[in-house]
Amino acid sequence: MTRPQDNTVPRPHKPSLWRTVKAVAWGFFGVRKHSEYQEDISRLSPLHIVAVGFVAVLVLIAVLLALVKFAVST
Repeated sequence: MTRPQDNTVPRPHKPSLWRTVKAVAWGFFGVRKHSEYQEDISRLSPLHIVAVGFVAVLVLIAVLLALVKFAVST
């Protein structure tokens, strides 16, 4: 008995929140392997990257403001 050949096109992976957060975090540091960068481009949604990047910038600003308030108050 022979198996029928599977001629279906592989579906792209669904973008995950954790993978998007990791890609944005590595982008903040500016270091990333080219192969992983290419994989992120093929898997992640640009809208998700922009949204996570915007939230990351807001978190960074909040942390910096908290550090400044702490340093000034002591």
